[in-house]
Amino acid sequence: MAKHAPTGTPALVALTRAGVPHTVHPYEHDPSTPAGYGLEAAHALGLPPEQVFKTLLAEVDGRLVVAVVPVTTTLDLKALAAAVGGKRAVMADPRAAERATGYVVGGISPIGQKTAHPTVVDETVELFETVYVSGGRRGLDVGLAPADLVALTKATVADIARG
Repeated sequence: MAKHAPTGTPALVALTRAGVPHTVHPYEHDPSTPAGYGLEAAHALGLPPEQVFKTLLAEVDGRLVVAVVPVTTTLDLKALAAAVGGKRAVMADPRAAERATGYVVGGISPIGQKTAHPTVVDETVELFETVYVSGGRRGLDVGLAPADLVALTKATVADIARG
C-alpha cells in the first residue's frame, strides 16, 4: 500500500516528515482581537501565556533572522543581533517576512518556512516540557518538546526576550 504524503500547513508537513511528536491545537481566530495573535492563542487554548511562543523576523546586518520568544515578552533586538554575531537588528518588513517564510503575519511558524533562516529561540523555552508555536496559519498552534523545536529549526538558544 502506498504511503500518502503528509498534509496540512508546511509546518505540520515538516513535523510529520521529521517524525517529531507534536500535538495540533486549532482555535477560532478573531481578527478583531486586541490581544495580539500569540496572546489570543494562549487564551483560546487555555494555555499559560509564557508557554506559548511567537515567531518574529528581524533583519540583522541586512539578513533575515527568525526570533522565537514568549508571547508575554518583547524581542530584544540588540540581544538577537549579538546571538547571531551581528551588530544591528531591526524588525523585518511584514511583507518581506511573509515572502521569505511562505506564511502570513500572525501565522508565521518557525517550522517549515519556505527558506531556512538563522533562528534564535529564547532561553525560557527550556523551562517547559512542551511549548506551543504557530502551526503555520492564524488559528493553529502546535505543541512540541523544546529540544525538538531547537533541533528542527537548527536554532541557537539565547536570552533574547524582555519583559
